[in-house]
Amino acid sequence: MAAPMKKTQLSVYLDPEVMKTLSAYAARREQPMSLIAEAAIASFLSPDADERREAAIAKRLDQQDRRLARLERDVGICVETLALFVRFWLTTTPPLPEPAAQAARAQAGARYDNFVAALGRRLNQGPKLRQEIPDDIQESFSNSDDTQ
Repeated sequence: MAAPMKKTQLSVYLDPEVMKTLSAYAARREQPMSLIAEAAIASFLSPDADERREAAIAKRLDQQDRRLARLERDVGICVETLALFVRFWLTTTPPLPEPAAQAARAQAGARYDNFVAALGRRLNQGPKLRQEIPDDIQESFSNSDDTQ
């Protein structure tokens, strides 16, 4: 059985701030400074550290990509909903005669306040329109557009 290798001593010069930080950390952990310095150097020289950091960054980027895709989908739904509503409203609503138009303008503020209140309730209580639309709706619409 081979005897374990003896550790080699190394003299290192540290800035006073780094030494103070190392000393405080060693005191909190109740470990010798040399053990902490050795672990820090090993971690710094380890090729695994770069791979772990790269994996963590890749994971965060994937999460951001999924969030951005959901945001893009939700904005697309909003734009299409608004465009469809405006087209429908413009094609189905005849212009009002002037006396009726004046009465409608007088009621517009109250009707708008009711709309905002209803929208607030819907946003607070749900379900949201974007939740009612399946994620794969784009695929089924694009397939039906190809057949027409």
